[in-house]
Amino acid sequence: MNALPPALLAASLLYLDQYQNGLMAAEVESLRTQARIYANGIAEAAVRPQDDRMVLSPDAARPLLRRLVEPSPNTQAKLFDNNGLVVADSRLREGQGGAIVSEPLPPPEPRRIFAGTLAGLYDRLIGLFPRSVRGASGRDGVVVDVNPDAPSFDWQPDLGPDRREELRIALEGGVNPYVRRTADGRLLVSVAEPARRGNQSVGIVLLTREAREVDQRLFEIRFSVLGLFALALALTVALSVYLARTTATPMLQLAAAAAAMRAGKGRAGSVPEPLLARRDEIGVLARDLQDSATALWARIDANERFAADVAHELRNPLTSVRSALETLLRVEKPEDQKRLLAIIAEDAVRMDRLIADISDSSRVDAELSRTASEPVDIGPILSALAELHQATRKENDPVVALEAPDRLVVRGVEGRLVQVLRNLLGNALSFSPPRGTVQVRARPTGAMVELTVEDEGPGIPEARLEGIFDRFYSERPSGEQFGKHSGLGLSISRQIVEGLRGRISAENRRDANGKVIGARFIVRLPAG
Repeated sequence: MNALPPALLAASLLYLDQYQNGLMAAEVESLRTQARIYANGIAEAAVRPQDDRMVLSPDAARPLLRRLVEPSPNTQAKLFDNNGLVVADSRLREGQGGAIVSEPLPPPEPRRIFAGTLAGLYDRLIGLFPRSVRGASGRDGVVVDVNPDAPSFDWQPDLGPDRREELRIALEGGVNPYVRRTADGRLLVSVAEPARRGNQSVGIVLLTREAREVDQRLFEIRFSVLGLFALALALTVALSVYLARTTATPMLQLAAAAAAMRAGKGRAGSVPEPLLARRDEIGVLARDLQDSATALWARIDANERFAADVAHELRNPLTSVRSALETLLRVEKPEDQKRLLAIIAEDAVRMDRLIADISDSSRVDAELSRTASEPVDIGPILSALAELHQATRKENDPVVALEAPDRLVVRGVEGRLVQVLRNLLGNALSFSPPRGTVQVRARPTGAMVELTVEDEGPGIPEARLEGIFDRFYSERPSGEQFGKHSGLGLSISRQIVEGLRGRISAENRRDANGKVIGARFIVRLPAG
């Protein structure tokens, strides 16, 4: 947006050059036509015969040339003979006492005060740089002469007998237009045309005219460019202020909000509400920053709860060990001592398992954030787990039935996916009745891959369908030895699945009468 006004200004400057070229071409063509008219008139009315040829008559040429130039006050005409000598000059007249005087240039037209002031400022500005005149191009090629030291009364270029080559070219009609500026800044244009009587050249007419119209039109265009520049400057300033208020200032506010979050302030919401309500990129950034802060605070709260849960879970076996040790010191029967030592050993194993699961749970998020997901074929993994169970199962153990294609690719981390599948399969086997069936299915569903693990156990309490994924929650089958599970298996599985941009859920299986006939765990992962 800031580049638009300067681009318009540059286009205007380009148009100024083209416009100046057009004006100069028109001025040259007009002056050349006028010179041809003068030359033809002099060739017809100001010549006399001499030795079988026609020559100029100075007495007839001078008044005729002055009469021809009289309607054009800004024009000077000179008439040269074939030898390059001046025969007549429209600016020379006879003064008092018979002296020959040269008429001065007409004074420039007065400009209005405001326009004149601007023109003066502009002239002083461009006066700091070398002055130049850009002339017309093409067949009307202009000879450019920049000579600020030339006297202001010297209107025309020299075309005397000492410049033989230019004289010869002028007699042939091939002299290019000649443009120059005087010391006082006047723009002068000169053209030369031969005066012919039949096929014979009798002289050369040199016309010089001050191109006031060109300068006036150029000044008007420059004034327009100045106005356009002022408009562009105003637009640029306005756009800069607008961008500062809508972009730079909000970015500083977001930086201040981030600093407040880093300092632990603004837990409820550090980002200003007006930024959150914006519908542009700043609003998107503000909402993302607020969401990140919310997620960070949630993670801190979760870590705090996790630390409290860990302390609570470790306190139970430690309390049991301490009680057993205190009792051990007081009993004397060997049988009671062995039983107490067995309790201590079980609690030690329980604490070891608990610490290992806690360590694994604490590493999951960090490991998934460092490891890039890659395509993983879970078909062979499911087949290997089913074959492993079949090879190690006892006679009354449940059977694993697998329904999955040979190749089914998801995006994830292979080791962690194996851990999830083993947790779900082990959980289903532990709840299934003897000789029951655990059904494992996998199928693609659009951009996701769906895996289901079904058992024939007692199902899940309806109120705990979500709570079973909480840390340290344990809902074990009746008769299972206490302390064999830490209650972190399903929690770790949810951490892994959600870290891989998937979802895991649980529901009860029901028959036609609505009776619970088992549990079903559903895992959805992005397809690879």
